[in-house]
Amino acid sequence: MSISCVIRLLNSFIDRKQRFQMAIHNFGMSELARFAEEGYLRLGRVGSDEHLRAMRDRIDDIMLGKVRYEGMPMQRDTDTGEYGQLPTRTFEESEETLAYRRIDDLQLDPLYLGYMQHPFFREVTEALIGPNVSIFRAMFMNKPAEHGTHLPWHQDVGIGWGLDANPETTIWTALDSATVENGCMQVVPGSHKHGVINEMHFPTEEDQARYARDEDCIYMEAEAGEAILLNNLLLHRSARNSTGKPRRAFSIAYMDASTRAVKTGETFPVIFGEGALTGGELIDGALAEGAMTEHTLRESRH
Repeated sequence: MSISCVIRLLNSFIDRKQRFQMAIHNFGMSELARFAEEGYLRLGRVGSDEHLRAMRDRIDDIMLGKVRYEGMPMQRDTDTGEYGQLPTRTFEESEETLAYRRIDDLQLDPLYLGYMQHPFFREVTEALIGPNVSIFRAMFMNKPAEHGTHLPWHQDVGIGWGLDANPETTIWTALDSATVENGCMQVVPGSHKHGVINEMHFPTEEDQARYARDEDCIYMEAEAGEAILLNNLLLHRSARNSTGKPRRAFSIAYMDASTRAVKTGETFPVIFGEGALTGGELIDGALAEGAMTEHTLRESRH
């Protein structure tokens, strides 16, 4: 690791708690400017301790089979930590274990849907996307204790996603504190300005030497509950977890509700605006978008 990268890491650690004190309550021009320049923006903590514990408990219950949703894709972690050896995701009744790496379609769960539809997230996405917002994916990401798969440098865009327009915005939330030791995210600030580097998500070695130099990277450590806004073009990666506790996170890719799957022409679950999903649970006393007593879902998944 280069000296400059170490300095960036130390500076990040020194002012991390100061940045974490409160969420940005008004997403205005200054926040937009910072996000446009860096490709990421720390939003602070959005939910309460109680809601964070509930989200952690719920995802554990899903992994252990105590809560099930038909058709929810789940992917086990590797034994080797090598990304190329990851198994395919399964839609069938899965093994009861806390060793899952990824679980998709969490909009099926009322607790997670309510978090996705938090009024602050609506404010942020409306400023960046517009009033009608859907999701490409709502996924749990996990690096199990003393395990976890290395995720190489990549962008969350490209033809492999099968969309007629690339999603531009992700809100990533740490369910556990993310540290260098447990495989926190690394990013290259400003790398989103290069546009799509490789349509297949992963830059070549030549691209990495040009766009992801060690001296330009920073470690995105985060406190449990902290939300971070990401431009999907931002280069990022993460290492394995060398600690005795899991490093869990929730990632939501928001996009314009008019976005369609190229092969089928179908749209995706609407989160904000006309036709939004209903049934999200209360978030710290605030009703989520279209919240109702019963959990109902609009069938618009591809």
